[in-house]
Amino acid sequence: MAREVEARYCSEGFAPARLTIDLHRAVPAVPLTVASELVRDGNRVRSATIVARADGEIVARGSALLLKRSTQPPGEVWRHDRARPVPPPNVLATIDEVMHLFGSDGQGWSANMTEHQNDTRKRKWVRNIPVVAGEESSPFCYAAMTGEQTSLVTNWGTEGIGFINTDVSITFSRMPVGGEMGIEAESHLSDDGIAAGAAVLYDEQGAFGICTTTALANERRQIRGDVIDELSESFVAEAVRQPQVR
Repeated sequence: MAREVEARYCSEGFAPARLTIDLHRAVPAVPLTVASELVRDGNRVRSATIVARADGEIVARGSALLLKRSTQPPGEVWRHDRARPVPPPNVLATIDEVMHLFGSDGQGWSANMTEHQNDTRKRKWVRNIPVVAGEESSPFCYAAMTGEQTSLVTNWGTEGIGFINTDVSITFSRMPVGGEMGIEAESHLSDDGIAAGAAVLYDEQGAFGICTTTALANERRQIRGDVIDELSESFVAEAVRQPQVR
């Protein structure tokens, strides 16, 4: 859906400022079709709606807001000056075939989710794969893929992930640099089986986006770290066997 927005509407100085996706149901592993419609085309603001279908059935519906780039206004504004954790080069160098690293306060970084199944702040560093097979993806598409993991980092606790997200909304101040980026939990609220989470997207230059998500309790299908670790190992093994897009 991010690819559709970028291909059709990111022209004439317009950049994605918000992408919101409502998830109607689990997206099956089948070819998808995506359609969009321009809703507003102003001098500085553009908006569009997007629909994704699998076998003709809607699986996700979204909207995108695009703003025209300009210059910064005068003056200073408060901003969070905390540096976001980036995996050190020696850690990255040992995991060339791994698509992601998990992190949590006090535990550093590792490829195993099980090592971070605790009650501290979570983060993830992602080496993204192409959004569309056989096609090199843009930083915006990679950011959309990373932002979808807001529910993971905000709803992950001592017993794994007990919530399933129903949506995700990503706002951007700029586009990320490159295909590697991090996502770090900023807050988690939950009551009566409903959760609200917020996370920050960042690259080696700093934060560039804010993600929010809502989620429902999913106790019967609680996802534990050991299950994710097994799936990740299988996925990486398969990815290594496939030709890579450069």
